[in-house]
Amino acid sequence: MRSSGILLPIASLPSPYGIGDFGPGAYRFADFLQASGQCLWQILPLTPITAGNPSPYTSCSAFAGNTYLLSPDLLQDMGLISYKDLANTPPLPEAVVSYEVALAFKDSLFAAIPEAFQRHHDATLHKSFDGFCRQNASWLQDYALYRACEQAFKTSWDHWPEDIRNRDPTAIVKLQDHLKAPIVAEKLLQFLFAMQWQQLKRYCNDRGILLIGDLSYFVDYYSADVWAHPTMFKLSTEKKPTVVSGVPPDYFSATGQLWNTPVYDWTNKETISWWLSRLHHTACLYDIIRLDHFRGFAKYWEIPAQTPTAAKGIWQPGPGALLFDQLFRDIPSIRLIAEDLGIVTPDVNELRQRFRLPGMKILQFAFTSDPTQDPYLPVNHERHSVVYTGTHDNNTLRGWFEEDIDASVRQRINDYTAQNVTADTVHWVFIRLAFSSVADMAIIPMQDLLGLGSSCRMNTPSRSTGNWRWRLTNAQLTSEIQRILLLITRIYGRAPTMHPLKKISRKTTT
Repeated sequence: MRSSGILLPIASLPSPYGIGDFGPGAYRFADFLQASGQCLWQILPLTPITAGNPSPYTSCSAFAGNTYLLSPDLLQDMGLISYKDLANTPPLPEAVVSYEVALAFKDSLFAAIPEAFQRHHDATLHKSFDGFCRQNASWLQDYALYRACEQAFKTSWDHWPEDIRNRDPTAIVKLQDHLKAPIVAEKLLQFLFAMQWQQLKRYCNDRGILLIGDLSYFVDYYSADVWAHPTMFKLSTEKKPTVVSGVPPDYFSATGQLWNTPVYDWTNKETISWWLSRLHHTACLYDIIRLDHFRGFAKYWEIPAQTPTAAKGIWQPGPGALLFDQLFRDIPSIRLIAEDLGIVTPDVNELRQRFRLPGMKILQFAFTSDPTQDPYLPVNHERHSVVYTGTHDNNTLRGWFEEDIDASVRQRINDYTAQNVTADTVHWVFIRLAFSSVADMAIIPMQDLLGLGSSCRMNTPSRSTGNWRWRLTNAQLTSEIQRILLLITRIYGRAPTMHPLKKISRKTTT
């Protein structure tokens, strides 16, 4: 079934607390999606961030949630924070995420939650918390201890005392007892995160909206995952990365992208087991999972540690079909999208096609080559795919049109669309191209729906500062935008006539 939706991270939602959250702004946006005929809402990863590194793709946990997305308003409704606390909210900008101030303010709010929770008289809530801790013990205990140690030792895990760094069982038991209070506090925040997210997800699902969530391929070195499972990664005897991740030179960078995360040791059976647990966990969060850097499952780019750029490296084999064979045996109905961008070799296409995973078609990548060979040009799209005007790593459509392309590309666009496309009209022209595509799903970044320029770009790969800050304001969600989007959605047959979730045949080929 044809469907469409919007790409908008939770952190980019309107909120009075400096960063978007699971509160009223999220519910208003869900109502906007429903009213404009959209069935899909794609977000970025929900994993933890810090003010110093707000990228959700380099998190300290592959399992935990970003508790800065907790809604203070909903916590107040539960009686876990007071009206007086919210009355002291500092002045915060509307149109950007102010990480330093917003995260510090939320930390101060959250400090009072454990005591308030203990005073809470709802026995069902306490029982639910105990159940959450038991059900998620496989990752939650390590993560909560990791965060408590960060606070106690005031340094990264590779500089902790040797017995803790190496997870000596006796030392860990003693430490868990010593840090019991901050461990419980962290578990409680994770419980509240899960509760608020599932409430929002149910609200969306009840309105025919499916949630698409990103799953990053690599994890950060400074993470609970690497500390708790060092043998899954290619580390030295001192537990330092011997090789790191990235991609070779591509569309985004002439020297490649040096991500500097540790890489997996796929010869270790624990790695496959851990990944299956991660995918099971993620499948409970989202209706559809977008596998970021899908090509890494076929082969990934391995770079010697301490190398200044990603230009020199080697391709190494990923898990291939072994992981997905087991995953679809466990969860036959799981829905995945393969982020198959960048350098795509035949083995990547073979892996994606074997499991009938839809790939991505980016309109910003079209109009630059032979139209008979360009897979991104709408005339060459496949039905079993997802078309985007751009992604979180691209410039906005308007910024791209004004700054990134030359006159020859603009002429190809004019020839293809049979009109004189301008910076003021390019977003509506490309939205129509996306929605008229044969691709089953069409997704538009919110900045493109609004026709915003490059100053509203979400992320510039290889740039270390200034990313992940753009936010939507309430004033931008106008009835006129809603009306036009609904009209276009209906014209191109993407308005919902039934819930868009459907089963996909998993007949694989060998």
